[in-house]
Amino acid sequence: MIRCAFIALSLAASFTLQAADLKIGVIDMSKVFQEFHKTKSAAEKYKGNYEKAAQEMQERQAVYKNLATEAQKLQKIAQDPIITPEQRNKHAAELGEKVKEIRSMEMEMQEFAERRQTQLKQEDMQIRKGLYEEILVVVRDKSKADGFDLVFDKTGVSLSTIPIILHVKEGAATEMTDQLIVELNKNAPPPGAEPAKAAAEEAKK
Repeated sequence: MIRCAFIALSLAASFTLQAADLKIGVIDMSKVFQEFHKTKSAAEKYKGNYEKAAQEMQERQAVYKNLATEAQKLQKIAQDPIITPEQRNKHAAELGEKVKEIRSMEMEMQEFAERRQTQLKQEDMQIRKGLYEEILVVVRDKSKADGFDLVFDKTGVSLSTIPIILHVKEGAATEMTDQLIVELNKNAPPPGAEPAKAAAEEAKK
């Protein structure tokens, strides 16, 4: 019994010593992602695509509005008691065709909105995935170069949305966030640089 207790204490002491020798780093991945210069340029590109989709939708809405106005005019004419039955039938037929156009336009607008929304959502997910993968490469390279044993994302949460890291003793872990941001942005294009020129310079490196 005494021997077992001694072994347990020895193992615990050994583990404590090993843990004390570990070099641990913590990173605010949310801040890193936001401050990465490629995140900002990607956000501008996404904004442009979103505004383009909104403009396309506005153009469809303008066409729809014109169709609705024309339908109202035809309906008013078809209900005019002064016109002959032949004229009334003619305008009623034109009204029926116009209503079909409107219904078709409504379906097209709905399909367009759903399609573009899906495209924009997928594009956003792909952009984020690519940026995070690029950031992780730099995280791993810097962690290896600086000799870190463990590196944690202090903004990470579990499936129950509870932060994974609940407490870090002061001085027990190295804060790497600002260093990582500097590393990621060391090749950032100068402010105001044209996107195409900046991309070409990035490809040369």
